Formats: sequence, C-alpha cells, structure tokens
Amino acid sequence: MATMQDVARRAGVSVSTVSYVLTGARPISQATRDKVHAAMAELDYQPNAMARGLASRRSRILGLLMPMDERGLGATETAFVTGAAAAASAAGYHLVLSPIGVEDTDELRRLASQRMLDGALLMEVQLDDPRVDLLRGLGVPLVLIGRTADTTGLSYVDIDFDRTVRDAVDHLVGLGHRRIVYVNHSPATIAHGYGPALRTRDAFVAAMTGHGLDPLMIAAEDSAAGGRAALSEAFGRAPDLTAVLAMNENAVFGILGELAGRGLSVPGDVSVVSMVTSPQVAELATPALTAMTSPGSALGRIAVETLLRHLDGGSGEIHQQLLPCVLEVRGSSGPPRAAGGDSTTGAGPARPAPARTEEAARRRAATRRRA
Repeated sequence: MATMQDVARRAGVSVSTVSYVLTGARPISQATRDKVHAAMAELDYQPNAMARGLASRRSRILGLLMPMDERGLGATETAFVTGAAAAASAAGYHLVLSPIGVEDTDELRRLASQRMLDGALLMEVQLDDPRVDLLRGLGVPLVLIGRTADTTGLSYVDIDFDRTVRDAVDHLVGLGHRRIVYVNHSPATIAHGYGPALRTRDAFVAAMTGHGLDPLMIAAEDSAAGGRAALSEAFGRAPDLTAVLAMNENAVFGILGELAGRGLSVPGDVSVVSMVTSPQVAELATPALTAMTSPGSALGRIAVETLLRHLDGGSGEIHQQLLPCVLEVRGSSGPPRAAGGDSTTGAGPARPAPARTEEAARRRAATRRRA
C-alpha cells in the first residue's frame, strides 16, 4: 500500500508538501499540486480520512447514537443504519454506530468533548431526551431520527405516526373489523417517554374513536413471550376481538404463535397487522404479515443529508420532515369471520369450541348407527 513518502518521491517533492496539498494548510502552486495528484493516482494512494479533514478541522466522522439492548439490531433497525451509512459514505464521511442511550450522558459528554465527531444523529428519541441538551451545550451539530416533545430549533426526520396508525386502522375497519386491539411496546418503554410508543398510543385512540369504536391497548415486552402474554391479556379483556395491530416486531411472532396454539387461524379468525416493519421481517411470518412498511432507509439518508448541510455552513435552516409508513397487504389480514350472521356487529369471529364440536360429532355418528 502506497504511503505519503512514496507519493513525495514519485512527485519529486517533500513529504510536507504532499501534506500541504492534502490539508490545504499552506498555499501550493497549481503545478506542484498537479504533480502530487498525478503521483497519488499512479500509486493508487488513498489519503487518510483524518488528514483530509485537517484543513477544515473535521474528523469526517458522524456518530449515530442508538441505545442497544438484548434485542440487538433487527432488519427494520438496520434499514435506518444502512440508509445513513450510504449517505455518509457518498459524501466522504464515516458513520460510527455508538450505543449511547438517554442515560449514558457521561459517556456522551466524553465522546463529544474529544471532538471525534463532526456531528451526531440521535435514534430511539424520547420526548424528553437529555442527549439533545447535552450536545447542544457542547456545540455539536445534531439531527434527530425521531422527535422530542419540544422540537423548537431542532432538525429531525421521523415517521408520521398519526397517519400510519390511521391508515392501519382504516384498513382493518374497511375489512369489517370492529374489535381491534393495539399491542404496543413495554410498560417501561412507555413510562420512560419513548416517542413512538406514546405517539402511536394517542394516534390509535384518535383513529378508533373517529370510527366510533372503543380503543384497547396492551403493553407488551419486546419478546415472543411478551407477545403471547399480551394476546392472552387481550382475550381476557376483549374476548370478541377480531384483529390485532402491533408495533412490536418481537412480540408479533409470539402473538402468531399464541393464536396458533389456541387453534385460531390468521386471518380467518383474527387478522394481524404489524406497524413500522421491514419487508424482510414481514415475509418471515406464516402467513406473511400485512404491514405498515417502515421508511427507515429514507429516514437515515435524509437525516445525514440534513446534518451535512448544517456542517457545510449553509443557511442553517431547520429541517423537520415526517414520512408515513406504507401499507403492504399480505396474507395476515382479511374480513372477520361472520358471527351470528353479521360480521360488523363486533360479536367477533366464530370460534368453534373443541369439546362441543367433538360432542356434536359423536351425536351425529350415534344417530347414523341407530338409523
């Protein structure tokens, strides 16, 4: 691999001259600059990113601050990261994923104080997020992928949760469902002020009451076991439910498993719609999930482009944008099974009781033998 010394020898200049050409720290004649660039091209020399940033005192590094837990990065979360990484790379920047959550303010202060980051992108944003004030106080440019309660003076890109939830509810209501349960994130997540959990909760209430229906939300742990427990609670509180709307990917698979364990078909007995989901996750389920597809890649890209405009000293204009999820109908949603001859009364799907069904079969067999 070629070094700066190799470039200097090939161009017939000093190493310091090569450095000045790269960093712009001192004026260099155009003829000399051309010789250095020609030598770099001949040797396929790739200058260090830190060296390229010295002229502007930049590291060429953007930090993506995303708290991590035992769930890790799923396909849906990965779309945000890959969209941001591609946009950063196209602009000559590196994107570094840092697992810094709202409680890691000391670690964030150390990272920001070292000036290793030119700017920061914040994910998993809470309505009251201390990372925002800390970075602002340290003068670190930032863009949110999400929103705080007060967005004054903040650039952000986020999902339009009001429209996303409304479209999902409209889809189910249009199919004839009247008893719809919403499975949200965990009680702790809601209590800590996680923006998407609170916004979808409120949007679900508004969408259901707009249709004259009773909203019922169940908070679920982010796991398959949490989904099974949530569905059991849902049937306890609404035994006539015919549809489940969920924004908890890990719980969705537990919901599907619990329905199968109860002998209920999807969508014949209960329809299931997953929100803020990637196509890859939706296709893993059986049947494939009807989903409100996440615009994660686009949000990651727009966030980086917005941050770079701030770094480039443009107008400094605040950018605030919402993108809705898009409904993609697959196999997990359909009309509710008629109960009592009317599928729109809210009476729920006709679920055969196994014991009574078996008893009826025995009676029919006995009748045939007597005949």
